[in-house]
Amino acid sequence: MRQMRALRDCDFRDGASNMAVDCAILEAVAAGDQPPTLRLYGWAPFCLSLGYGQRMRDVDLDALAARGWQLVRRPTGGKAILHGDELTYSLCLPLDHPLAGGDVVESYRRISAGLLRALECLGLCVQAHPQSERPRHANLGPVCFELPSHYEVSFGGRKLIGSAQLRRKGGLLQHGTLPLCGDVARICDALRFDSDETRARQQVKVRDRALTLAQAAGEALSWSAAADAIEAGFVLAFNLELISGCLSTAESQRAAALAQNRFANPDWTHKR
Repeated sequence: MRQMRALRDCDFRDGASNMAVDCAILEAVAAGDQPPTLRLYGWAPFCLSLGYGQRMRDVDLDALAARGWQLVRRPTGGKAILHGDELTYSLCLPLDHPLAGGDVVESYRRISAGLLRALECLGLCVQAHPQSERPRHANLGPVCFELPSHYEVSFGGRKLIGSAQLRRKGGLLQHGTLPLCGDVARICDALRFDSDETRARQQVKVRDRALTLAQAAGEALSWSAAADAIEAGFVLAFNLELISGCLSTAESQRAAALAQNRFANPDWTHKR
């Protein structure tokens, strides 16, 4: 049986801190200082995250400020995500780990098995398939959950878990979002569109393309219940023994430095 460290971060963090912790864990796992690690966490306050290469022109900074929402740039790619009423997972592996083998798409396929089992534990019939063709001009949209991706987890044809991956210096970080409740189209309130009509059309597209766990399950489920299911899904799918742990002193110190110098630094956030 293979062991994996499990970090359940019940004290939700701000956006910069969350991204910094993920990267600090990635560095420690890639260096062999820590075992493969599954982290489950949330966000407080709400935070709009941009993909690594996404342009700042997509963001309505005044709207963010008016709502008290934060802004952060992820180390991974993709488009904008509004983090709030959700569970976020991150998985950090050395590149020689069985789940990390092959190319990015192959590792997406393997890791998606744990996410599928997690949602099956909640009684949902979910799917994950390769994305053979992206709709024309889909790359122009600013919203991550409106766009298709490889082995996304879907329910009834609508995206339920969106994920992104980073490989760096011998390690793999994959993190993803499971919306628990609320309006998946709220993100459009924090993004720029050429007119109110365009914004309204985008909201309809997002609601048609994605849904929350509460919508899929037909009832509200707590963050803890979702976290229990993710851990159980990984254990069942990969025959793992999850060992409850916490950040090491070195990881905590590295995360604090990354938060200050990178993820909370406007030069990083506004770099594109």
